[in-house]
This record gives sequence, structure tokens and C-alpha cells, in this order.
Amino acid sequence: MKKNLERIAREDGRFSPKAVKFVYEGLGYTARNVAEEPRHVSGQTLCDGLMKLAVEKWGRLALVVLDSWGVKSTRDFGEIVFLMIKHKWMSAQPTDSIEDFDEVYDFEAVFKDEFEF
Repeated sequence: MKKNLERIAREDGRFSPKAVKFVYEGLGYTARNVAEEPRHVSGQTLCDGLMKLAVEKWGRLALVVLDSWGVKSTRDFGEIVFLMIKHKWMSAQPTDSIEDFDEVYDFEAVFKDEFEF
């Protein structure tokens, strides 16, 4: 039996269980609303979808919410994705890499400096 997301997050210890659940929810959101090819969502596309979902959910508070969960960069989204891949909650293509999540955008810029009401 596979572990639930909360247990996976608690055992890993780097991110709040809420962050792991958010990224999992964000995959579905991205496949439905952002990705051109919903059967495979790239790291960069997932980061874009997570940004849009965070802004929809929390607006200007997105940066504060993500930071409180231990998520400070798009690389952290990747770390969560690969944690879920390890525990069979997500799958990856052979060409997928954690580096796909490196510096996709700057949190401070998109959630604060460039934020549009």
C-alpha cells in the first residue's frame, strides 16, 4: 500500500504536508488549464501552473503561504515532484530531470514585484 501524501511529507521533513498536497493538486490544475499536452506536463509548465494556482488561491499572500510551507523557489516544487515520483504519486519520463525546475522564475518577482491585481 502506498503512503499518503501527509506521511510522505512528514517523513521527508523538508516541506509542509500542505505544500505536497498543493503540488499534487497543481498537477491536475496544470494539465486541465495550462499544458498544451496534458498527458505529460514538463517541469517548467508545472511551475507556471503552480504560479497561476497560487495566485488564484491566495493572491498577494501566495509568497507568504508558500514560504510558510518551506517552498522558496521553483526548485522546491521540483524537489516535491521528485519526492512524489519516488513514492509513486506521480510519474516521470526518462528525459525529466530535477534541473527542469531550476530558476523557472523568481518567487519574489512573480508573487510580489510583478504581481497584478
